[in-house]
Amino acid sequence: MDQVVTPRVTRETVGAVADGAFKVVLAAVCLAAPAPLGRLLGTPAYLMVLAGVALSIGGAVEIGFTRSRPMRTYTRLMIAYDSGWALAALVGLLLAWQGSTSGGDVWMWYQTAAPVVFAALLVAAAPVQADAATHGADTTS
Repeated sequence: MDQVVTPRVTRETVGAVADGAFKVVLAAVCLAAPAPLGRLLGTPAYLMVLAGVALSIGGAVEIGFTRSRPMRTYTRLMIAYDSGWALAALVGLLLAWQGSTSGGDVWMWYQTAAPVVFAALLVAAAPVQADAATHGADTTS
């Protein structure tokens, strides 16, 4: 009798799916109410729509590639993305504290550019090796 081997679902895999799902939810919010959110952040509605589209693409790619890309690659990309996210939020906050109206723009332009870069790097990354995928290991960098 043949035994079917399926890859293990690890905490890292769940984290990658959750990260992608967060992007998709944020995209839905941006697309559902671009004008009110734009007013709240001091950004034009078109930027909210662009960010929503970019976030939905980034989140969908992130979720879609969880089985075919190494978790080490995901972890590195998520650390870089989240570090940039925190930095963009800090810069936006500092600008707002100084009375500038461009803080929301900084943060939303990051939300527009970073998910697309993240998705492109994930698509370009080397796939999981076949042997590693069947045994749940991550042998690629």
